[in-house]
Amino acid sequence: MATFAVGTDGYVIAGLLSSIATDLAVSTPAAGQLVTVFALVLALSAPVMGALTSSLDRRSALLIALGIFVAGNAATAMGTSYGVVMAARIVTAIGAGIITSAASSTAAAIAPPERRGRALAFVLGGLTLATALGLPLGTLIGRADWRLTLWAVAGIGLLAALGIAVGLPRVTLPAAALPDRLRPLKQGRVLSLLAVTALTFLGAYTLYTYIGPALQPATGGNETMLSLILLVWGVGTLAGNIVAGRLVDRQPPARVLTGTLALAALALALTPLATRALTPTLAWAAIWGVTVGIIVVPQQHRLIAFSPAATPILLGLNSSALYIGVALGGGFGGLAQEWLGFSPAQLGLPAAGITVLALLWHLGTTGHPGTPVPATPISASATAERSKA
Repeated sequence: MATFAVGTDGYVIAGLLSSIATDLAVSTPAAGQLVTVFALVLALSAPVMGALTSSLDRRSALLIALGIFVAGNAATAMGTSYGVVMAARIVTAIGAGIITSAASSTAAAIAPPERRGRALAFVLGGLTLATALGLPLGTLIGRADWRLTLWAVAGIGLLAALGIAVGLPRVTLPAAALPDRLRPLKQGRVLSLLAVTALTFLGAYTLYTYIGPALQPATGGNETMLSLILLVWGVGTLAGNIVAGRLVDRQPPARVLTGTLALAALALALTPLATRALTPTLAWAAIWGVTVGIIVVPQQHRLIAFSPAATPILLGLNSSALYIGVALGGGFGGLAQEWLGFSPAQLGLPAAGITVLALLWHLGTTGHPGTPVPATPISASATAERSKA
């Protein structure tokens, strides 16, 4: 539920851009920078927040992060100007910065090695479920007032905090200072893997940040039709996430990623043609959604396999790389419209080009194992204790 809250918060703004832009009296690309800044602050704050909370058990760390996250969403919902809303998104991002990586590292610590892929997919299923349910429902709720959607996200965060306080096992991992958390960046193999994550989501969010305006030819401005397309996209990501967990437990993660990136690039390249009418748009959304749902799981699995001892640190860096890609994608998509004259639907073309670059980078670095990250910052074992009533 915590990752569902974070995913809904990160995704739903894209479906509400037109309403937010109108209410705050800014352009749609300017409203899109709310996504960019949120993602960038999340990416940069995640290692810092991780270091500050590393001495805490994961349950306490998640409760603190969710408290900040809920407060930030409430402030966003109450904001009456672009500056106030932007500041509130920054606060929200700081809270969100640790949630996904802490949840993933907890799952990796608890699960046996042969089920680690499925455990990671289950936790990340909160993010993909957010695309399947949180995004379209949030868009529908926001038809009346986009602020209601942010209040709903804050409520989900509160429910997640209650569930974590009551039901999460006490998982304690060795503390790691900020320099220890950044040390893996000296490893060429780690940087290569993180670059694939960043490039992939840079490509995806060049288009996705502006998905509402991009689908205007298919929806005719009808928000119900937009919610339907986003629902199909989200169900595709959920299906992709479920399939990914099983695929990486049976097939080499690098092979899974190669096919997925190729299919994603093709889907993005077809955006201007596929989104002219509702029926082909629904098929396009499902296919692209499946690729987005698969990508993160093999990447996380490869990082864990590279250095199991540094799992929490590496997963945190991967989360930062993902959101750096989201931030750069939102920024690049806005610039492509304002400076290069691209229409929102045409953003699929540069998005496809960036995804091809991610595929080529991935192929160029696959098969070079590199040197595992030393186990010094974090030991190979993690303890998980059930709290006793």
